Amino acid sequence: MGEQRVSLLASKRQRQRFMKALLRDVTALEYMLDNDWFESDTIRIGAEQELCLVDSTTYKPKPIAMEVIEKLNLPWLETELARFNLETNVTPQVFSGDCFHQVEKEIRSNLKELNSGLSEMGARMVLTGILPTLRKFHLDMEYITPMTRYSALMEAINDQLQAQSYELRLTGIDELSLRHDSPMLEACNTSFQVHLQVAPSDFVKLYNISQVLVAPVMATSANSPIVFGKRLWHESRIALFQQALDTRSSHDHLRERAPRVNFGVDWLKDSILEIYKEDIARFRVLLSADIKEDSQALIKENKVPKLRALQVHNSTVYRWNRPCYGVSDNGKPHLRIENRVLPAGPTILDEVSNSAFWLGAMTGYGNAYDDITQKMSFAEARDNFFKAARYGIDTKFTWLNDQKVSAQDLILNEMIPMAEEGLKSRNVETADIDKYLGVIKERTKQHTTGARWMLRSFTDLIDKVPRDEAVSILTATMVKNQEESKPVHEWQLPGPADLAQYQPSRLKVEEFMIADVFTAQADDIVQFVCEMMLWRKIRHLPIEDTKGKLVGLVSSRTLLRHMTDQKKSGSKKVVSISEVMIKDPITIHPESNILDAMRLMGDNKIGCLPVCNEGELVGIITEKDFLRVSSRLMERLS
Repeated sequence: MGEQRVSLLASKRQRQRFMKALLRDVTALEYMLDNDWFESDTIRIGAEQELCLVDSTTYKPKPIAMEVIEKLNLPWLETELARFNLETNVTPQVFSGDCFHQVEKEIRSNLKELNSGLSEMGARMVLTGILPTLRKFHLDMEYITPMTRYSALMEAINDQLQAQSYELRLTGIDELSLRHDSPMLEACNTSFQVHLQVAPSDFVKLYNISQVLVAPVMATSANSPIVFGKRLWHESRIALFQQALDTRSSHDHLRERAPRVNFGVDWLKDSILEIYKEDIARFRVLLSADIKEDSQALIKENKVPKLRALQVHNSTVYRWNRPCYGVSDNGKPHLRIENRVLPAGPTILDEVSNSAFWLGAMTGYGNAYDDITQKMSFAEARDNFFKAARYGIDTKFTWLNDQKVSAQDLILNEMIPMAEEGLKSRNVETADIDKYLGVIKERTKQHTTGARWMLRSFTDLIDKVPRDEAVSILTATMVKNQEESKPVHEWQLPGPADLAQYQPSRLKVEEFMIADVFTAQADDIVQFVCEMMLWRKIRHLPIEDTKGKLVGLVSSRTLLRHMTDQKKSGSKKVVSISEVMIKDPITIHPESNILDAMRLMGDNKIGCLPVCNEGELVGIITEKDFLRVSSRLMERLS
């Protein structure tokens, strides 16, 4: 979990003081590494469980995190960036014996207690990489958790923004392209972060191995394909997180600037210090903290420093495999590799299986290869990473010694046996090895990750119900299967009956509107507009200018009246649609309630409402859309 006692850099002097503390921490870390201060005889594992809070009826985000913290008073429960997310740390376990069983047992116990309290608050929890029912308005600043760290971080990132806004562009089965005014898009992501303690002498070798393994591990654990009702990458968290915090802008020249969320730029060669020094040199300090310790003075007194300045800066640079420094309960410092790629869900069993697979593979490949960088180029590892994020279990990798191999064959034929050997070398209990790697084996054999289950389910549902109802059905089914502890490869596809209630009256216009809108421009001829409406079988067509601003509206009734008048007069004049269209049509804002839209259309006796934000056309609502929802409600009542 991130350091909470932070603040914005309010002045030049404060920045300079913090930078001095940061440089002292680097020097102190270097001294401790050179003089063998670090714990290396015990290897531990740990995890951070993030989760989403949803309404128990609608399965939409429920922003009650602070109320849950206050009411339930659970010592292991922490806040996250958004008010509909929570997080818990798992007690570190020695990497041997029944460690994975203990991790699963603790998470189950904690989340059972949490769910019991949530039921009294009309809420449920969901384990998922990106919550399907999230909408763009849930990422407005009003949903930020009211704590200093989060507001300071958002403000600090905004201060670095070079463009006019943050942009999200992703293409999968569907396409998503939008702008946002804050880095709150980051709050879409929900992870299961796994930590592996590493001896300093093994850090370089194992960090490079983690860079190689992260792609195939992500391929079989992907669980984040639905964003704002669009089918995108199998693990959309990867692109979404990078773009959410990307403060860069486009330039005419070719200068390269790395994003704060990144895979890295090269193999690690000598020490963990390379990463820390690169991140300090490459990325501006965003946050400060009241640093009272002098790490170098403590070193001289033979005391272990906490390196708070270094940890604060490290918490604002988001490598997918992130180096971590900590101090164990015995007072000795230690190093960890944090795997930030694994998504939350689909179930606790799936999550723990993912962690066992990664940790076993890390150990197995660590035993087999002293320098894996001799078997693969960094460019290939990076390319594998982004291919796995996009295609998941369908990926084809460039593997060691330039092999071309499918994710399924690589995982089943090489990685699972390697992970098994790695877990055995750590003396993990045979029953646990069989149980958790067995889940990975069956999931991979059946080609059914959380991402593929969601994509198949959602594609099937949107042929039967509106998209908003489809994401609610999807989420309700996920909750049900998670509570039954079924691993994802045993899940059935959901149907319309899997959502007990559907309440469209609570919808905002942007959740209901049609965003794929056909339009014309004011100088288009009437004949062209008539043909277009016939081709597309539509009764209302918005007229916009070249900048996407709404300037008018034409209906089939308006065109029929025009054609009748022309026939009566015998006129053959070519007429622009601007001469016929309804100027200044009634519109509605995307954040209005759907009932307001119904009243507006009824009171004004109109069959269509363009949806506009500051004059820009963003969607449309018609009588047909209300008929579609009404028919679904009648089906449910029957």
